[in-house]
Amino acid sequence: MKTFNAILGTSILLAAGMSGIQAQDLSVAVSRSAPAESTAASRNDTNWQMPRTSWGHPNVEGIWTSDDMRGVPTNRQSQFGERTSLSEEEFAERASRDQAGMDRAVNSETFLRNEYGVRTFGYTSLVIDPPDGRIPEMTAIGKSRAATRDRGTFGNGPFNTVEDFTNYDRCITRGIVGSVLPVLYGNGMRITQTPDSVVISYEMIHDTRIITLDDKPFLDERIRQYMGSSRGYWDGDSLVIETRNLNDKTSIGGNGNGTRHSVEMVITERMTRVDDEMIDYFITVDDPLTYTAPFTFRFTITDQPGYQLYEYSCHEGNGAVGHTLSGERAWDTQVAEAVARGEEPPARASGFSIYASPQEGAEIISIGDEDALD
Repeated sequence: MKTFNAILGTSILLAAGMSGIQAQDLSVAVSRSAPAESTAASRNDTNWQMPRTSWGHPNVEGIWTSDDMRGVPTNRQSQFGERTSLSEEEFAERASRDQAGMDRAVNSETFLRNEYGVRTFGYTSLVIDPPDGRIPEMTAIGKSRAATRDRGTFGNGPFNTVEDFTNYDRCITRGIVGSVLPVLYGNGMRITQTPDSVVISYEMIHDTRIITLDDKPFLDERIRQYMGSSRGYWDGDSLVIETRNLNDKTSIGGNGNGTRHSVEMVITERMTRVDDEMIDYFITVDDPLTYTAPFTFRFTITDQPGYQLYEYSCHEGNGAVGHTLSGERAWDTQVAEAVARGEEPPARASGFSIYASPQEGAEIISIGDEDALD
């Protein structure tokens, strides 16, 4: 997440004091004047050299984020066909939307954190393979795994046991892909290196992966983990990571939500630094039991001004699941009482409705400045 000072600094640098200006009147910041991928030093500066560690490996250390990917859809819209890049006009439209989103986040939004990027990329989708840029259809086995718990508290329940909640609801994990896909906030990661390992720590749900760079074998086939068993190696200037030994309790989706994959899934990641502030990052998912074909995501994770990782104080025993279950039982009682009176049962609240404006007649309690309610 960005610090308050960094938000102000970025606002001054990129938004040039645009508070109060309507979105349609926003001028696009200099950093959005061209697709960010086209500005990478490795593609423009013949003198640029890959940063290296003191022991000679390509240096990918730092705090990175997928915030700049928030304007890029996961699946490509059909009108683009197999085109991987936007036209000049299409890019200008996205840049304007991204700039307007940044302005809202900096100058308008309040308690609900909504991170923003400072660059605009011209990718038509995050998925680049298959050529149509869309995640392939699920197999019959994959579809049979669909369940109400795939959306957890953002779905319609029922909520009777902990298994009705997602791993995200329970603060367990978002999985490898779900930890990188850009979402509302918490898209940061810290990468650190040693001569024989690379360590990736994610801001949201605070997972940390230790990827060894030696010839150590994968874990025994019988051992299955949420983030699997990862082994890495350097292919020239690119870091390649293969992950096996995954369990079948995570999903390929934002925040790790969605229909779960199988234990057969193998994930291959490839990171290549292309600029002092950019790493091209590819993730290939191969799960023949769940998907009809393998598929590959392409991200560019970036360095953001003033970006820091904050503690994500979330754990399975923090009360959210228990409170939701008790709320569900209270709702059951309200439904039974309404039916007994011959009335329409009340609607169940969802993860989206709790962020909506208060309903007519709702009691509002101020926890701050009374004048703020006027």
